[in-house]
Amino acid sequence: MRCVVAGRVQGVYYRAATAEAAVRLELDGWVKNLADGRVEVVAAGEPPAIAALTGWLWKGPPAARVDAVHVEEWTSSVPRGFAVAK
Repeated sequence: MRCVVAGRVQGVYYRAATAEAAVRLELDGWVKNLADGRVEVVAAGEPPAIAALTGWLWKGPPAARVDAVHVEEWTSSVPRGFAVAK
């Protein structure tokens, strides 16, 4: 899946906290800031884990304010492990 998260999601530990959640859920992929202030999350793994991460993205870390999470299918390959991309 690919999610694009909008709101106050940059500069509030959102990427690192997302990566921690994804690692706990044993997902592969990455999270990165986008130039327009949103955050992109690409994750691959078991459907229940993907659903759990998608739900978590709506909350994020305490300092975040999530206004929207756009979810779409991702069909390209995803490297093993979960990384915070720059």
